Amino acid sequence: MTSALLPTYARAPIAFERGEGAWLEARGGERYLDFGAGIAVNALGHAHPHLVEALTEQAGKLWHTSNLFEIPEGERLGRRLVDATFADVAFFANSGAEANEAAIKMARKYHAAGGHPERFRIITFEGAFHGRTLATIAAGGQQKYIEGFGPKVDGFDQVPFGDHDALRAAIGPETAAILIEPIQGEGGVRPVPPQCLRGLRALCDEHGILLIMDEVQTGVGRTGKLFAHEWSGAAPDIMSAAKGIGGGFPLGVCLATANAARGMTAGSHGTTFGGNPLAMAVGNAVLDVVLAEGFLDHVQRMGLILKQRLAALQDRHPTVIADIRGEGLMLGLKLHVLNTEFAAAARDAHLLVIPAGDNVVRLLPPLIITEADVAEAVTRLDTAAGRLGTRLRGAAE
Repeated sequence: MTSALLPTYARAPIAFERGEGAWLEARGGERYLDFGAGIAVNALGHAHPHLVEALTEQAGKLWHTSNLFEIPEGERLGRRLVDATFADVAFFANSGAEANEAAIKMARKYHAAGGHPERFRIITFEGAFHGRTLATIAAGGQQKYIEGFGPKVDGFDQVPFGDHDALRAAIGPETAAILIEPIQGEGGVRPVPPQCLRGLRALCDEHGILLIMDEVQTGVGRTGKLFAHEWSGAAPDIMSAAKGIGGGFPLGVCLATANAARGMTAGSHGTTFGGNPLAMAVGNAVLDVVLAEGFLDHVQRMGLILKQRLAALQDRHPTVIADIRGEGLMLGLKLHVLNTEFAAAARDAHLLVIPAGDNVVRLLPPLIITEADVAEAVTRLDTAAGRLGTRLRGAAE
């Protein structure tokens, strides 16, 4: 049967019917260990009972009212996020791209409100991914996402990842902000060293510009801290978050200091669906779990165990696995074989992983995984790597 859907996705030939914890069940009954978590979205796994209860309870009361009226659960979620972070204010959206759009607009409006509307340009980094809107593909700068969509949105200056001299040279009288992911996700799980994030903070302070951190993929416990920048001790002025914050429900947020948000007055920005009662109920339920005592310690411990097991896996398959990257439960395998081939081999072993740039596959399991889940995942990765290694040896003979 011909699909009625726009063919913008190269979908794997599997349809999932239900999930529980770190496991998914396909329509034919086959079970898969999910180490992709919907691209870091299902932070608490599938059908988490606390999230299911929060969603169904709220669904029986009220779904949507619009932001023309007060939304008490949104006030509560905003307060909890502010109290747990550097921020003073929160703006809720539906996705990471929308959270980044808010961050970009906020940085420009900050300077306009201060009498410098000419300061609108934002410095970004090669390999970045900030979303699929016209502004965020321009911010990411990857040609494969920009091609064919008309003139690139002006206002973004890209510099090579890790090139400090190029970064300093890019700062000019029109520069408004620097936008960076603490760990590039789509770019290949490339971490920014803590000292570099601290250096960016100092550089922004030196030049009177804002530091924006995109924590859409790294946030909400993914690295073992609530947000990844906390490892460095350097706080942003503006931060975007999404994916895990809704545990599978569409939700994004732009967090900022009161100073950075000074230009965002009534009517300057808005959203129809963002922050509605359903989303806020689920967001609060996610925070109930992630902020509970011991939860982030668990993520750190599982991340360390997984990384150690992956190091042993690399030792067993050096012709397949070149390097291991990342922090917490955001890890990447840099490969000698095509990452798409590796992802397919893992899928044949009933393990789901996510391809990324720089020929990497990402391991982004639910944060609730157990040591047994880690052991099972590594066994299946071993199977996948073994099959690909055998194929490589056969091709070399």
